[in-house]
Amino acid sequence: MTDLQLTPTESHADPHTLDDLHRFVQRHPRLFVLTGAGISTDSGIPGYRDDNGAWKRSPPITLQEFLGTLAMRQRYWARSMVGWPLVARAQPNAAHVALARLEAAGHVPTLVTQNVDGLHQRAGSRDVIELHGGIDGVGCLDCGTQHSRAQIQRTLEADNPALLDVTAEAAADGDAHLEWHDLGGFRVPACSNCGGMLKPSVVFFGENVPKARVVAATHALDAADAVLVAGSSLMVYSGYRFCVWAQRQGKPIAAINLGRTRADPLLSLKVAAPCGDTLSALAGLLAGDRE
Repeated sequence: MTDLQLTPTESHADPHTLDDLHRFVQRHPRLFVLTGAGISTDSGIPGYRDDNGAWKRSPPITLQEFLGTLAMRQRYWARSMVGWPLVARAQPNAAHVALARLEAAGHVPTLVTQNVDGLHQRAGSRDVIELHGGIDGVGCLDCGTQHSRAQIQRTLEADNPALLDVTAEAAADGDAHLEWHDLGGFRVPACSNCGGMLKPSVVFFGENVPKARVVAATHALDAADAVLVAGSSLMVYSGYRFCVWAQRQGKPIAAINLGRTRADPLLSLKVAAPCGDTLSALAGLLAGDRE
């Protein structure tokens, strides 16, 4: 399932543009790769934004909302209970596999992702910085105990059987477009160690990316020859800032993305094509260079 319906003429990168991307990597062999939601849409995980960079629907919950009221936590966990299985079942697609190949070939020393689905690691990428954390974990805000999201799902289903047979349209990152008529009785999961408040181990909107991750990503950018953005509109500053910093360092930026990105004025090269087709073709061309 893709994020954007394509016409046949739009389904693959233009050969000349692909050649341009090939030459870009030949000139700049050590890439700082930054990925976003668009790289996982072929794995069945919807993206947040349309091809103009606007929200497809209402924005995700903010940290302030989640912490602020029980009602918002009930809404979050109810939607997550219905939506999380889609992410749990998702498999890496051609784009994830191609980036793992590029890492193995020495072109991607470190991959930085805004995604929380863990698909890069499952495809074989080893050095991955998850800017926004991972949806497979849940932490207690009171005692710090870490829980697996799979275990929390079992708790949610046991405590809220009325939602077991409910279906809703999938949303990004394990969310679902669920508007349950009676959330007053929904049981929010609590820490099994201390009874404290649980929060997914992801960076919510309105929450800062941990400094250590930003520092590690900055070091990776410093060591790179150029930046390659794949599947991100860069509308969120946590990713866009790396393009700003790259420009200040005089490092060229290329992007593979369907639709507008916030960094379009900064780009040396834009490939308006699906990530899977383009990255697979690029990996093949670079492998041919080594033969």
